Amino acid sequence: MSKHRSKTSKKRKSNPLTPAKTLSFGFGIIIILGTFLLSLGPASADGRPMKLIDAFFMATSATCVTGLAVVDTGTHFSLFGEIVILTLTQLGGLGFMTFGTLIALAFNRRISLREKLVLQEAMNYNSMEGLVTLIRRVITYAVVIEGTGALLLAARWMLDMPWHKALYYGIFHSISIFNNAGFDLFGPLHGEFSGLSEYSNDPFVNVVLMILIVLGGIGFIVISDLLHYSRTRKLSLHSKVVLSMSAFLIVGGALMMFILEMGNPATLKPLGWGNQIMTSLFHSISSRSGGVSTLSMADMQHSTQFMFILLMFIGAAPGSTGGGIKVTVFAVLLGAMYSMLRGREDIVLFRRRLSKGAIMRAITQTWLALFLVIFVAMVLSAIEDREFLPLLFETTSAFATAGFSLDLTPRLTDTSKGVLCLVMFLGRVGPVTLAYALAPKSEKELFKYPEGKITIG
Repeated sequence: MSKHRSKTSKKRKSNPLTPAKTLSFGFGIIIILGTFLLSLGPASADGRPMKLIDAFFMATSATCVTGLAVVDTGTHFSLFGEIVILTLTQLGGLGFMTFGTLIALAFNRRISLREKLVLQEAMNYNSMEGLVTLIRRVITYAVVIEGTGALLLAARWMLDMPWHKALYYGIFHSISIFNNAGFDLFGPLHGEFSGLSEYSNDPFVNVVLMILIVLGGIGFIVISDLLHYSRTRKLSLHSKVVLSMSAFLIVGGALMMFILEMGNPATLKPLGWGNQIMTSLFHSISSRSGGVSTLSMADMQHSTQFMFILLMFIGAAPGSTGGGIKVTVFAVLLGAMYSMLRGREDIVLFRRRLSKGAIMRAITQTWLALFLVIFVAMVLSAIEDREFLPLLFETTSAFATAGFSLDLTPRLTDTSKGVLCLVMFLGRVGPVTLAYALAPKSEKELFKYPEGKITIG
């Protein structure tokens, strides 16, 4: 009996439910539940059950706040189906643990240490101190931002549609855009699943959508820092890096798109100067995870499409609703390059030296993401009889949970859809997090190997 107990306890210790596993399993369960609901007849506008792989793809895309779609959201789904998509998007964007914590706090239940560890992993937060307070703020910020966005969009769309439809559209698009999912209900236009091109020249709609994408992309930690700046008079290193890198990428991306597309008659050329600048800015902001477009991505120059691949790969900020390798990782890589060229040993950002652990994690995350994107693009090129650039674009969009497509998603084979579902899941959970979840618990090294030298460069 004692032997049996000791074996059981050993098994439990060797295979604990770590925060990384909890996070991965939680997203998986939500996707499975969403697949079941979307495959039901009442979820479709015509009442016919959706093909299982298509329901799985849409549920994965919504939960992972990606926005890639194999059917048009606005015309294929019924009201029930659209609400399922919206619920999955909200759960995926803010995280199921955030809502679980909110329910626990509402019933005055104490948050356990394990739950705090999972929350810390989900929010990409550096410490457990003030974590529960941050969760309360996350919910408050989300409700206020999404509610304000919904009212502003509804007020504009009341000019074009009945008030009740405008209000519903405002709520749906505010939640979808703030969570960087990119689903819209306007129906297909010019072969794309985005009717927002109707508002490509509308400054009000463009500005509201850009603000929602930016707020969703910089993350709740940065929003909290900004809101309390008047009292504290300081920003954390994380916030400084996120804001500076985001501004650099937004301005740089807009400038590059403007230069590359201003002579393209299918995109920017027919627009006036003001609209060209606004549209370039909109797509630069949206490309790093927003997933909404007012132009046909397929009609853009190959150079512009490749630039968007790079922007999607970099992505948004940690602890945000966006994906990619994250702007902080990109900042670390730039800092490492600068330090090496200047002959310095430390990476210094805003007069703060970065730890070796942060640098190693940034390099690991980048290489895992790069290997994943290239490998999957090669796999898709072996399955699909298509050019490599659109497949690379689709793969990067899935990994970065960006939602941009070159009109390719609905025409993919079922096998390719399944592969992209896995990529979207990896992009949302994070390759490093999933690696921690699957890898056996590492034992502490009791010795160090002797140092060796190799020739570099």
